[in-house]
Amino acid sequence: MGREAASQPIELLPPPSSSARHILNLLYLIPALNASQRKQLERATTIANLPAPYHASLSDGDRDTLSKPVEELVQDVHKQILKPIDILRTYGKVAIKAHAKTNCLTEVMLPAAERWANSEVNLNGPLAGIPISLKDTIAVGGFDVSVGYSCNTGKPYAQDGIMVKILKDAGAIPYVKTNIPVTLLSFESTNDVWGRCTNPHNSKYSPGGSTGGEGALLAFGGGRIGIGSDVAGSVRAPAHFSGIYSLRCSTGRWPKMGMNTSMPGQEGIPSVFSPMARTLPDLVYFSQSMISMKPWEYDHSVHPIAWRSAVTQETKEKVKFKIGVMRRDGVVEPSPACARALELVISALRSEDHEIVDLDPPSPYEALVIASNLLNSDGCRTFRSPFRTGERNDSGAARMTFYMNLPRPVKYLYYLWVKYVRKDAIWAGLLVSFHEKSAFEQWKWVAKREAYKARWHSWWQNEAKIDFMLTPPNATPAVPHDGMKDAVSSCGYTFLFNLLDYSCGIIPVTHVDKASDQLPSDFQTRSLNGVAKGAYKHYDAAAMHGLPVAVQVVGQRLQEEKVLAVMERVEAALEKHSSKYQVLEIV
Repeated sequence: MGREAASQPIELLPPPSSSARHILNLLYLIPALNASQRKQLERATTIANLPAPYHASLSDGDRDTLSKPVEELVQDVHKQILKPIDILRTYGKVAIKAHAKTNCLTEVMLPAAERWANSEVNLNGPLAGIPISLKDTIAVGGFDVSVGYSCNTGKPYAQDGIMVKILKDAGAIPYVKTNIPVTLLSFESTNDVWGRCTNPHNSKYSPGGSTGGEGALLAFGGGRIGIGSDVAGSVRAPAHFSGIYSLRCSTGRWPKMGMNTSMPGQEGIPSVFSPMARTLPDLVYFSQSMISMKPWEYDHSVHPIAWRSAVTQETKEKVKFKIGVMRRDGVVEPSPACARALELVISALRSEDHEIVDLDPPSPYEALVIASNLLNSDGCRTFRSPFRTGERNDSGAARMTFYMNLPRPVKYLYYLWVKYVRKDAIWAGLLVSFHEKSAFEQWKWVAKREAYKARWHSWWQNEAKIDFMLTPPNATPAVPHDGMKDAVSSCGYTFLFNLLDYSCGIIPVTHVDKASDQLPSDFQTRSLNGVAKGAYKHYDAAAMHGLPVAVQVVGQRLQEEKVLAVMERVEAALEKHSSKYQVLEIV
């Protein structure tokens, strides 16, 4: 009887009608849509229901609090001149205003932060009573770590991650988390769960990424210090785009446990968590305070290196530096605005009688090729895996995925056409090996990385013999929204130092000027390589007028103290011989 039943023909259902297919597609979309709507409603409801002080105008007391650097606020808490709850409400008030303008916040933790201020933080610590904003990827007990993916919502973490435990033990009060791009692989900050974050200087432009929400919040004045992460420039691009300060730490100097990410297990180009701040004194104080907490006792990945005050003092006292300038990365020439910012710094340092030398380092383009292949050696599969049906990818990451998924024969033909017909060796060289790697292939690329790092070290020590390096942070100022679709590979000025694992800092210098920063009248994009063409497609000095422009200070590996001290020397020279950057006024 079983055999008879098995022999019966299977009755197939009729194919669905077009309207039925439309309904099915909508059903597939529902989980992603529901999650996004739920999280945005949750955020809006939290903001609407905050206590009255968060919705009030700024008082004279608020403005006095906002004018004080972090170190002075800590001293006021220690002396009981200020209460942590008052500092929290002042900065929370401005954070809500910043969010209304830029959509910079994800999790609004202010009600919980009020409880933490009274019970969980160390009010005698080096960050006593200081509100601290966190990139959305950092785990805080009781809150989601969505990373911009709808599948990660509705899953609050049971307890604080290690990063937050250190902060609370230091006396800091986490109060908001900030917006990011889905995939974390963009200099924009847009995702379906939280929406698009905009630049506080110009809403048509990106605040940077992947730590763009931090850039927008700190630039607006909704906080003084925050934490981001950096795998290709993700704390440096937001500082450059939004007009704040950041330090890219070397791996092992800053804690990294207690977070979620779009690419767990990716170690070809390790991501590092690092500090960001509205002012340079706050960046210095925050960095020193975090290291003073002995983070290696919390996090196994941190090197047991105490803060080296002697290095700071030596750098501050040195009379004459030998400063190397890397004006271009061999891929994308710096735009007029970025070149002008670099020249302003060079001029100020020359006025201090420092020696300035132009550099010819080992090929930065080679680093871009190696880093791009290592970062995406999984074929872009890991960052794509959390997407639900209908969720939108970042435009730049989608472009990478397109090239990654081209059939190898088709890609090779395209490579030949780009290299020999279009005569574009730069773009062709990035394409030819851009495919998923086997373990055998991956190890070869890691060996290339290590050989390249050794060449740079030897060059710096034996040929250049410089104290530090200056470079543009990016070829252009901020990109317009969705501009990373074209400019996705234009990241060589930052990505280079992720591969090398060098300590780097960003100092805002000036703003784009529509008269001074125009492209030459004979400038033509037709002659540019594919990477440069994508970057310059969106360069428009008139449209960008007023956007911040920064410079990058580069030291060698694990030279955070030296880089910060150099940043102080650079900013002092600018203030004396040119002008110090003015942050946005808090209104």
